[in-house]
Amino acid sequence: MGDVSGVAYDALKMAVEHVLAKIREGKKLSIEDLFIIYLGTIVGDLKEIRADIARLDHRIDETNKRIDDVVKSLSARIDETNRRIDETNKRIDDLAKRVDELAKRIDAVQTTLLEIQKLLIELVKSRQ
Repeated sequence: MGDVSGVAYDALKMAVEHVLAKIREGKKLSIEDLFIIYLGTIVGDLKEIRADIARLDHRIDETNKRIDDVVKSLSARIDETNRRIDETNKRIDDLAKRVDELAKRIDAVQTTLLEIQKLLIELVKSRQ
């Protein structure tokens, strides 16, 4: 299809040059001549538009690549942060277990102290 449009463009270009030659010579232009000039301007505009679209497509592709890179980077940072959060949670769980064990030991010491206190009270009573 690209070859056909290239051939059509070349044919239109030759027709436009022919009409321009008529203008230079001061000849009267027919409706067909005016139509060819009009088509020539439209085709030129279309070529510019296609070039602009191609540039925009390229810029969009570059932007998408940059977005992909940022997403990949952010994803890696999020994964690292999640890993650190998991490690911190594990450390918190370990500390909570140690606190529970310490609380049990404190309870045991308090129980022992209460028993000692009772024994001391009984000892004091028995001596009186």
